[in-house]
Amino acid sequence: MPEKTIMIATRGSALALAQTHLILALCRKAFPRLRFDYQIIKTTGDKLQKASMSKTDPSLPKGLFTKELEVALLKGQADLAVHSLKDLPTELPTGLVLAATPKREDVRDVLIYRSATAAKPGQGAFRGFRPHIKAKDFPNGATIATSSTRRKEQLLAARPDLKIVEIRGNVATRMRKVAENGEIDATILALAGITRLKFSINADGTIKGDAVPEGLLASVIDVKTMLPCVGQAAIGIEIRENDERLAKICKRLNHLDTFRCVTAERSFLRAMGGGCQSPVGAHAEIKGATITLKAVSFRDGPARRTVARRPIAKAEALGQAVAAKLA
Repeated sequence: MPEKTIMIATRGSALALAQTHLILALCRKAFPRLRFDYQIIKTTGDKLQKASMSKTDPSLPKGLFTKELEVALLKGQADLAVHSLKDLPTELPTGLVLAATPKREDVRDVLIYRSATAAKPGQGAFRGFRPHIKAKDFPNGATIATSSTRRKEQLLAARPDLKIVEIRGNVATRMRKVAENGEIDATILALAGITRLKFSINADGTIKGDAVPEGLLASVIDVKTMLPCVGQAAIGIEIRENDERLAKICKRLNHLDTFRCVTAERSFLRAMGGGCQSPVGAHAEIKGATITLKAVSFRDGPARRTVARRPIAKAEALGQAVAAKLA
């Protein structure tokens, strides 16, 4: 009897599928004798396209983009669930564990805005900008679209004059809205998502890739200016607890330094009592035998920042210590 196909649960967005195919490729390379496949599951977040994501709404359920995938795991309808780790709550349902994180992509964010050549005479507010600009270079009162409270607060901390508006949709949709809507000057996307969707940023700031609207430019934001959200650029693989077969598979897929870093970040967020839309940012890095965690919080007022270090074996405790400093 051939072994049962190992089923991966995923969302159906372009980015989710790109990440799932990445995991499938890793699985098939590491375990060529096993059979792997995937199934698309629509989540609550996919259905609530008009819901506000710019603040933590108590009426919205936790795990907007993960709950239905977790139900499939618990019911035995899937064996692995692939998540953008930033979407995965720090408190998992009983019986499930975060088992692996493959090597993380670049954690930085990217400004997406129109080129000056895209703005034609007579279009009024439809303005464009030169290449390689930063947030500080936008004109007074420029409009930046983001649904992230973390990005919003960090932008306003640097530029209180900016107008921040909400935006929804996948990467391609957000790019199109900037290209076509003169009332929006720019948006911010995760560089990891752009990379996984096979887009790239050329030396002149133009964006290369299929379906990229004409006249768009991109500028990568350094981490000092914009701390990423917890788990940004990492893929999380969730499985049933005590499933030894799947745990062995996940062990081969796991990148240990990435797992340690996101453990510190998620420990910080858990101790802060927040979810993926909390106005906090955190980034962990490993150098030698030391893990360093930088964090910012905009809860209860102006920005508060801190940094702490621990031996790499103390990643969980590091996150808790950083949260205690900012609580």
